[in-house]
Amino acid sequence: MPKIKTHKGSAKVFKKRKNDYKIGKPGTRHNTGKKNSASNRKGRAGSVLNKTDIKRLKERI
Repeated sequence: MPKIKTHKGSAKVFKKRKNDYKIGKPGTRHNTGKKNSASNRKGRAGSVLNKTDIKRLKERI
């Protein structure tokens, strides 16, 4: 049976931690010069993936 390939788009967005997955905030990758500095600061924090989505994510990564 062949190996399942990693979904590269998901692998670039999600980072595996001890018990959960870290995900960045949307809208922080480019065109940040025209956004205000408060939204740029909030985008650096990142967030944690919801527990209900982790099961779907494990099928892709």
